[in-house]
Amino acid sequence: MSGAREEDTQQGGPLAKHSKSAVLPPVGVRTRRAYFDCQYGQLHVRTAFPATGGFDEQVTLCCLHASDSSSRMFARFLPEMAASRSVYAPDLPGHGESDGAPSGSAVDAAVAIADLAAGLRLRQMDLLGAGFGAAVALELALSRPELVRRLVLLRVPPMERVPPVKQPCLVLRIKLGNSDDAEWTRAALTHARFLDLKDYTADLFDAAAQTLAQQIAHFLDG
Repeated sequence: MSGAREEDTQQGGPLAKHSKSAVLPPVGVRTRRAYFDCQYGQLHVRTAFPATGGFDEQVTLCCLHASDSSSRMFARFLPEMAASRSVYAPDLPGHGESDGAPSGSAVDAAVAIADLAAGLRLRQMDLLGAGFGAAVALELALSRPELVRRLVLLRVPPMERVPPVKQPCLVLRIKLGNSDDAEWTRAALTHARFLDLKDYTADLFDAAAQTLAQQIAHFLDG
């Protein structure tokens, strides 16, 4: 790891549908940005840590962004989620400030996240993936089932194959009736739990960070 530095991340409170009023991160939560080595070069990673500094915390969560975004989409969400666990949000290879991978595929990105887990010496981690990040999470759950404990998925993109997911999985569904509510997801992930968030669009990690963090933490800690 190199270049760790503090991030001045502001965090939204219990927000209404489209409110983005910023307040300070939860007391004791520390936010940082850093670079970690992987086999494709370096990953730029946003992090948030609980006040305990790593003692007695829950399983680490890794947040994986959509193809048209970067780790910035989780900037408000990370401090809220870090009350009881360390949280990492990498720029996937070829996005944000991370170096690129040969193909830019979900498979390559999953390899990079496995490298990140190894660098952090994590024996297990939970994954949250949105869009392309959801595909990356599914690939990693298939290739490294011993590493991935639980999955939270949003806007799972159509895939040639959906791996048989054995890990507990929560699928967030937004704007019912739109393409984000693809019925094939329910058919493919037969053992998943579904949480309908019909009042929100794709910016829910920004607009409803605190509420969403509470709902996801409830699933991860269950």
